[in-house]
Amino acid sequence: MRIIGIDPGSAICGYGIIDVEGSRLKTVAYGAITTTPDDTDARRLEILFNDLSDILEEYRPDKFGVEQLFFNRNVTTAITVGQARGVILLAASQKDLPIYEYTPLQVKQAVTGYGRATKEQVISMTMQLLGIRQRIKPDDTADALAIAICTAYSSQSESLKRKLQI
Repeated sequence: MRIIGIDPGSAICGYGIIDVEGSRLKTVAYGAITTTPDDTDARRLEILFNDLSDILEEYRPDKFGVEQLFFNRNVTTAITVGQARGVILLAASQKDLPIYEYTPLQVKQAVTGYGRATKEQVISMTMQLLGIRQRIKPDDTADALAIAICTAYSSQSESLKRKLQI
């Protein structure tokens, strides 16, 4: 099973793609879609949609994990991230991908076993779980890989629950 994780943003949108083979996780690709401050909001969303659509076409994931928007003090940031999430969800929907959404707390819990883990702890455990030796940069990319791992673990849990109900 192939899973893509997305850490949404309009300036930097991290993505991470993993394959799940039994209990093994294998890194396929990761990176970030970036835009510049000179781009208009509309242009940023267009770049994000087009680049993500290309990534989905190239790697053909089976599942799509994305971080839920959590409201912070900066309303402007929340609005722009919300707009980015909109085009991200549209890109996934156009590929008929099942979409799984997780809070940052759920991702931290899945990857480290502790919902209040620091960013460094999440990055370190993500690298360990995927066998990545060099620090993952930018952090948005590490977050996206962590979201993919969370999706994998959630999928395995759902599969187990279905088996037990039979």
